[in-house]
Order: sequence, then C-alpha cells, then structure tokens
Amino acid sequence: MNPILSSTLLFTLGLGTTITFASSHWFLAWMGLEINTLAILPLMAQYHHPRAVEATLKYFLTQATAASTLLFATTTNAWLTGQWDIQHMTHPLPITLFTLALALKIGLAPLHIWLPEVLQGLDLGTGLILTTWQKLAPFALLIQIHPANSTLLIILGLASTLVGGWAGLNQTQLRKILAYSSTAHLGWMILVLQFSPALTLLTLLMYFIMTFSTFLVFKLSNATNINALATSWTKAPALTALTPLILLSLGGLPPLSGFMPKWLILQELSKQDLALTATLAALTALLSLYFYLRLSYAMTLTMFPNNTAGTPPWRFQSSQITYPLAISIMATLTLLPLTPTIVALLIL
Repeated sequence: MNPILSSTLLFTLGLGTTITFASSHWFLAWMGLEINTLAILPLMAQYHHPRAVEATLKYFLTQATAASTLLFATTTNAWLTGQWDIQHMTHPLPITLFTLALALKIGLAPLHIWLPEVLQGLDLGTGLILTTWQKLAPFALLIQIHPANSTLLIILGLASTLVGGWAGLNQTQLRKILAYSSTAHLGWMILVLQFSPALTLLTLLMYFIMTFSTFLVFKLSNATNINALATSWTKAPALTALTPLILLSLGGLPPLSGFMPKWLILQELSKQDLALTATLAALTALLSLYFYLRLSYAMTLTMFPNNTAGTPPWRFQSSQITYPLAISIMATLTLLPLTPTIVALLIL
C-alpha cells in the first residue's frame, strides 16, 4: 500500500478513537466509532486476497450491526429520558442494549463468533490493530456509562472466559488462537468493570502489552500455524527461549506480569462477595493456559518436519525492527514486582 495512503488511514483510525474519547454527546461518540471502522477496512483488504476480502466484509457487517444497535439504544435513551449525554444513562433498557452493542463490537461471548473468522483472514500486523487499538473506544464508552446490570456483565464475563478457553483448545491456526485469547481476556475485564474501572484499564493495558509481544514474535517468525513455530529456533534462538514465557504470561502464570491483573481481579471479586464467580473465572483460566502450553511445546520442544521438495523457511531472515519487541517483552515478563506501586496508584 502507498505509504501516504496508509499513513492517512492510520491517522484517521486514531482520529476516530480520539473523537470517541473526547465526546460527551452520543452522536459524536457514534460518529467516532464509525470513522474508526471505516478507516480500518482498507487496511484489512489491502492484500486483495479472497480471505482478506471475506474477513473485511464480515467485519463491516458485524460493526454495522453493532453501530445500528448503538444508535437505536441512544435514541431510545433520548426518548425515555430526554438526554443525549453519555453520563445520563439511567433507564435499564437502553443501558442493556448499549452493553450488548459494545459486546458485539469488541467480541465478547456469545457475540464473539465473527472475531476468529475475521482475524484468520488478516495479516498479523492488521490483526494486531484489530485486537488492540480497536478495543479502546468501546471500552471508553463502557467505562463512562457504568452499566448497572451487574448480572448481565457477570454472565458476559464468565461466558467469554469459558468460551475463550474452551474454543481455543482445538485450534491449530495461531490467529484463531489469539482471537479466542482476546475473548477470554475481555471476559476478565468485563467481570470487574462495575466494581473497579481502574482495574479494568490496568488489565486492558497489560493485555495490550502481552498481545503486542505475541503478535510481533509470530510476525518475526513468519508463523501462522502451530507447525510453523517449530522453525523459530533456527531464526532467533534467544527469542524462541523467551516466547514460552510470553505465552505463559498471557496465561496468567506467576511470577510473570500477566499474573498481576488476574490476581487483582480475583481479589476484587472476593471482596464483593462473588467467591463463586472468582472460582469459575480461575478455573476457566486453566483452559487458556493449556493451549498456551501447546504453543510453547511446539515452539521449543519439536522439530519442523523436513521436506526436500519444500523451501526451508529458516533460510530467510526477517528484516523487522526488534526494538519495540524487546521493550514489550521486558514489560510482559517483569512488571509483577511493581504490583504494590500499581495498586497504590489505582487507589489514588
């Protein structure tokens, strides 16, 4: 793609998210979400591959459905309360519609079906944008409205953690595994949203850092399925040794950074007398941990099947810049000792 065109699209993508962040009126927030959606569509279809075009069309239809539901919820709220301000959501009907529309936008279960299929049709760079940046604007709106329907949020959260772990068990495509991983992490954020929005933001930030590291590792290895991971040791042995730690951090295993948000969320749920919910969430995390262990095993303890007719993929070195990857790996692995400082900042 032309660098000027791609820069314009990325600028528009950031502009749409910024408009949603800064808006206090529902129409402006909706407009920001639409600008955001329209800006990413050419990035998704830039390679003109049938899978990419299909994924772009699926994404467009899903986001259009969510946007129309969102607009219907806002007009219903204006009709019932006479208010267009984001902070004045008082009636349960528009709040429920609004929560479900945003759940469809970000890919919460049971409204997540589109996410693995769309991500599978994209390249890893665009997939990284879809699983990170595209979550910011909907989460900003969710935090602003303070959804009062706690039962709905807990159901969405538990369903997402369960489906995200369960459906990822049988996958061999890395992008689909990362899509189900996204759904599971979003479930953890939704579980604690009504009790501690600051903790939700912390979990979202940690998820962004860990996902950024994972996508860049797979991009550097040029891997799209589990078998392709077995060639990583010939390209970057040090990175191959660190990758299992990144994946285990995604799974929330101590003493890595990914354990911090899960620990704090379980603690907060226990404080709110939701011990059963916390137990179920912790058990569903074991499902996700299994397929992260599968990836770790395939990357470090298996050899790629040699095929004389095929081109050895380890002969081609990647030209990707690795400084961002090094910084994100450090953050993915070493932030757990800072937990007391981060908790003190959250309380302030």
